[in-house]
Amino acid sequence: MAFPPITRSAHRFLDVDGVRVFYRESLPERDDAPVLLLLHGFPSGSHQFRRLIDALGARYRVIAPDYPGFGHTRAPDGFTYSFDRLADVTEAFADRLGLRRFVMYVFDFGAPVGFRLAERHPEWIAGLVVQNGNAYEAGLSDGARDFIALRPDQPDAEATVRSLLTPDGTRSQYETGVADPSAIDPDSWTLDQHFLDLPGRREAQVALAFDYHSNVERYPAWQAWLRKHTPQALITWGANDPFFPAPGARAYLADLPDAELHLFDTGHFALETHLPEIAPLIADFLDRTWR
Repeated sequence: MAFPPITRSAHRFLDVDGVRVFYRESLPERDDAPVLLLLHGFPSGSHQFRRLIDALGARYRVIAPDYPGFGHTRAPDGFTYSFDRLADVTEAFADRLGLRRFVMYVFDFGAPVGFRLAERHPEWIAGLVVQNGNAYEAGLSDGARDFIALRPDQPDAEATVRSLLTPDGTRSQYETGVADPSAIDPDSWTLDQHFLDLPGRREAQVALAFDYHSNVERYPAWQAWLRKHTPQALITWGANDPFFPAPGARAYLADLPDAELHLFDTGHFALETHLPEIAPLIADFLDRTWR
């Protein structure tokens, strides 16, 4: 019996505008393999895509960077943590790697980073895979709205943000809405917490939390971009996400009526529990979109 190909991967750093960006990249057998750029969420990093890279990387060039303030990436002292700056670094990273056409996977924080990138370079975007990456007010839970409304000058606002950066807060983001928590590898939230506990990381996350309102303010522009460019889109969504519930997935269909939508009975980190269902959908989408 023929053994299926096993993904070969590289783990590298790239200096981008003073930021030492860490990234994972699969090494597919074909030089002209379709390219998939994976943009991670909070409080994670590119490591959240390890299993997906293993599943797809033998056939596709899969690239996953860590943003400044996340994972193994190292930003210089005085770096300004905002979503505009995360997008600046991601844009420069893609440019340095020579990425001129790719399918973009956006998850959580990856959506505001990715849609900024798409606005700047619509010619780069061959298609979209959206997984619990919100761009509509309909996709904000009451808890998410309360969180986004926090401002630095409000009493206890910073303490509220920091409460999410604890081991219990990190673990809850993985387990909330999941029918069988035993399906989730505890290394996921443990590694997230390790990076959150590094010097300066909590301050970076607090700054990004207080900047999140800038994303909601850009929702109309991103929706207009979707209507104008009508990218092919695959939407895979954990329907029990406590931050970005299922209406956020369905909202995309107003601007992309031909998008393919799949809702799964799981929480925020849908790949943790439903990789066997989601990976084949992405592979099929890559094949169709790249042609």
